[in-house]
Amino acid sequence: MPSLAAETPSRSPRLDLERFEATPLQRAPFDFLIVPGFLKRAALPAVERDFPAIDRGGSFPSTSVRCGPAFTALLDELQGPAVTAAFAGKFGLDLSGRPTMVTLRGQSRQKDGAIHTDSKTKLVTALIYLNSAWESDGGRLRMLNGPDDIENYVAEVPPEAGTLVAFRCAENAWHGHKPFIGQRRSIQLNWLTGRGVLKRELRRHAFSALTKKLLRFGT
Repeated sequence: MPSLAAETPSRSPRLDLERFEATPLQRAPFDFLIVPGFLKRAALPAVERDFPAIDRGGSFPSTSVRCGPAFTALLDELQGPAVTAAFAGKFGLDLSGRPTMVTLRGQSRQKDGAIHTDSKTKLVTALIYLNSAWESDGGRLRMLNGPDDIENYVAEVPPEAGTLVAFRCAENAWHGHKPFIGQRRSIQLNWLTGRGVLKRELRRHAFSALTKKLLRFGT
């Protein structure tokens, strides 16, 4: 079995892996960490410019939307070996050979943010936000002590540009946010349990996107 120790973080033009390595993992009530500035400030303008135009709610696979070159380069880096090694070391997991899936959100709806845990087919969830200074009380992701109260939280994450929040997917990894309607851009990166899961998830997202499109145009 490969070593779970992370390799020495390589220099990255976009991601501050040194800052990630230096941020301690919080263990209660589940394993998570928050890294403001994970996406380097110098990289933000080009990445924000090249974020795909998503004008409706829901989650979209990155392969199903048109991304500009700087944003595509970021996604390639996020799914590369250096990032996988860093996350494997931080969470004490063997992620070698595990497929990754990237989904994107551009708009938040009233119904979004309900308290939930991620599916058992996901090992780690990483969220990177791409929004300007966040003033609203809604839309701030909360790491929760349980499933019943959005106010019973141990940490709150404003979805500001460059911020990373990541957690090990577990039965008690409850999270959610208060309602927000409007633009709320995020990248979600998941390491999955197997390639069959990846194929199934991509089919599910594709069907969902088609349904939304048909409903939108009334056909």
